[in-house]
Amino acid sequence: MTVSILSGIAMTLVAAWGALALWIRAPLGRGWKFAVVLAWVLSALAALAGLVWHSWRPGLYLHGAALAALVTWWLRVRPSNDRPWIAEVSRQTHGEVAGDEVTLHNVRNFDWRSRTDFTPCWETRRYALDGLRSVDVALSYWGRAAIAHALVSFGFAGGGHVVFSVEIRRKQGDRFSEIGGFFKQYELSVIASTEEDSLRVRTNVRGEDGYLYRVHMPPGAARELFLAYVDTANRLLAAPRFYHTLTANCTTIVFQMARRIVPGLPLDYRQLLSGYLPEYLYKLDALRGAGSAEQYRRLGRYTDRALATYERAQYSRNIRRGVPGIAQDDPAREPGK
Repeated sequence: MTVSILSGIAMTLVAAWGALALWIRAPLGRGWKFAVVLAWVLSALAALAGLVWHSWRPGLYLHGAALAALVTWWLRVRPSNDRPWIAEVSRQTHGEVAGDEVTLHNVRNFDWRSRTDFTPCWETRRYALDGLRSVDVALSYWGRAAIAHALVSFGFAGGGHVVFSVEIRRKQGDRFSEIGGFFKQYELSVIASTEEDSLRVRTNVRGEDGYLYRVHMPPGAARELFLAYVDTANRLLAAPRFYHTLTANCTTIVFQMARRIVPGLPLDYRQLLSGYLPEYLYKLDALRGAGSAEQYRRLGRYTDRALATYERAQYSRNIRRGVPGIAQDDPAREPGK
């Protein structure tokens, strides 16, 4: 009896997963999709009946064949770099490293006036790693305290910054769905951009709430993290990968890179609930200059300063005003340097 109950629970879970996978990813019109999902659910019900009544054993065989077909189809759903992408992810950042100089291609520097009104601009930029001065984590919230998009901004001597963001690569007509992120609905991309693009669009155009945190890292770790981003971007250009809501998102990918640099970095639920990432960073002593994570969060909120900045050239400096751990005379300079 216990085995039958466990088998029934497992069969129900597989049936639910299969129905969602077919509904979200099957390349069919809505009517055909409904018919295929209905057939799948009926085969699952027939299999459950077969567990209870032995005379329904053919239902088990029918559902087994349907499951084999579903798994075969699912394994053939492959990521691609060739789709009708929306403009902001239409290109992929990639780079070359020559000693201390990194050349990044397709650095995004859009001028955003609204969600649909913008001037696209993709640039090639060069960065001297011996001039790398700071690492800042920006968190952007859009309504839920537990969930935020994490971006990492690298500051260089002279005040220049480049932001790396792990993004879903949306196609034209796509809407973001956490559920869809479990079912191969989106590809993964790493986009390098200016702060005037990727940070400003979130606060000034999309109405999100932005927070900035200066992260103190072991010697050489900032350089290694920068190179890890470049390597990840290059790998995605060569071999596309699907975004996954839990295992391949904006924080888990960064954490995977960070663990290559700082072995033994502890696992924590806040790596999934990215809205609480400041508390995790504070626990690791990576945030300094404030007496608590709550104080750092309050002082690190830059939304109002961003909204009050109209000159792009002043954006990076203004959003850092008052942020703990950042010298106010140079937005890319560590205190005491």
